[in-house]
Amino acid sequence: MCGIVGVAGCSPVNQLIYDSLLLLQHRGQDAAGIATSFDNFFNMYKAHGLVRDVFRTRNMRSLPGFSGLGQVRYPTAGSSDSVEEAQPFYVNAPFGITFVHNGNLTNWRELREELFKIDRRHINTNSDSEVLLNVFAHELQLAANGVSLDENAVFGAVEAVHRRAKGAYAVIAQIAHYGMVAFRDPHGIRPLCLGSQETDEGVEWMLASESVALAGCGFNFVRDVEPGEAIWIDLDGKLASRQCAPAGTLFTPCVFEYVYFARPDSLMNGVSVYDARLNMGEYLADNVARSLRLGDIDVVMPIPDSSRPAAMQLAARLNLNYREGFIKNRYVGRTFIMPGQAVRKKSVRQKLNAIDMEFRGKNVLLVDDSIVRGTTSREIVDMARAAGAHKVFFASAAPPVRFPNVYGIDMPTQSELIAYGREPEEVAREIGADGLVYQSLADLEQSIRDLNPALTGFESSCFNGQYITGDIDAAYLDRLSRTRGEAKAEKAARAAAGDDDA
Repeated sequence: MCGIVGVAGCSPVNQLIYDSLLLLQHRGQDAAGIATSFDNFFNMYKAHGLVRDVFRTRNMRSLPGFSGLGQVRYPTAGSSDSVEEAQPFYVNAPFGITFVHNGNLTNWRELREELFKIDRRHINTNSDSEVLLNVFAHELQLAANGVSLDENAVFGAVEAVHRRAKGAYAVIAQIAHYGMVAFRDPHGIRPLCLGSQETDEGVEWMLASESVALAGCGFNFVRDVEPGEAIWIDLDGKLASRQCAPAGTLFTPCVFEYVYFARPDSLMNGVSVYDARLNMGEYLADNVARSLRLGDIDVVMPIPDSSRPAAMQLAARLNLNYREGFIKNRYVGRTFIMPGQAVRKKSVRQKLNAIDMEFRGKNVLLVDDSIVRGTTSREIVDMARAAGAHKVFFASAAPPVRFPNVYGIDMPTQSELIAYGREPEEVAREIGADGLVYQSLADLEQSIRDLNPALTGFESSCFNGQYITGDIDAAYLDRLSRTRGEAKAEKAARAAAGDDDA
């Protein structure tokens, strides 16, 4: 999962891009990068770390220009250890292109082979994003008329990308001497939206993964980029758009964006993420009422932060007391490697602290957005009991996560998912809870559809194992499991050897 932004402005954009990346930091903490265009040259800086740590004054001064793009990275394909795989990416032909991508291609290995054997293009990393960039660059070269480029050629190149690439992708690219293009995969799995603002010099445009980046930088939300659509902004700030997707492709945005990844103050695909999470609480409340004795619950508590709206609405609907029993430490840095259970426990306890008086002698219903590995859930239940809770029940605003995600969410392998091969009662025992209630998938999807009835389908593969691109089979998932297992083992070995880059 990554956050991307592009600005076509009338004044220097480096600060705007920096500010917008701060607002998208929740979408990736591994690396950050910015590329700007100035005087027909691209200027770029990227490095591992959080936005505030990557960019210093000297770096910002090296990024002049009235247009540019940026990314915060959460690695899903390739290696997070190499700064070469941080974005933006750059390719010098045709025309020169800088490029940022959110999502994950499912056929990138096949495309990489095609690029080498047929298109005569060399890929220098293991990143699917570099593969996608080169596919776009090759198709742009074929579509361009000699040395000239117009919007028809750009849209033609995007149409060709849609025919070749499978998976999830939201893309923003700068083409030297010409302008900025953005497009979204035909299924609309990953989000992308458009904003504008009027200045004394003219109209400025911003494209971003979430509307919160637009609002936080003073831009007005215009609309979402449609699935399969391409947006073209030339050097004069003129905007054109065209639907480039094959006819009949089903719009299926990622349901997990609403559950966890997106900020609650974002508007995504015509849906307020906050309101969607309130609805999740409404539907989950009904399931709790069917599954547990409400008289056995004294208080409802959220696991900070993304489950708070659902927990509040659940408590209100069931007329139960709501309390904040856990306080989150916002200044604990990310723990990159947690090789043992003792270290994992320490990490959870550094990030959350229980308020004993809210737990002592009470039957508590804890509400979380989802349960993935179960390690954190188990530790939180233990913390609640240690704080004096009499009984601890657990409710998940999402259904059981039983399948890996292949479209840009770096979930564990199937064998590491606590719900894989287990019924809810078995998961409850595994995490030490006195009872466990999951949201149903139908209710989860309906909680979003209630806010935008036009959303008739969703990418919900981590819950139902149905991969909407149609190219995922058992062999693909086995290979994915082996690859991630090997990468994890290699990283742990480097850490044990004292490699500072691990």
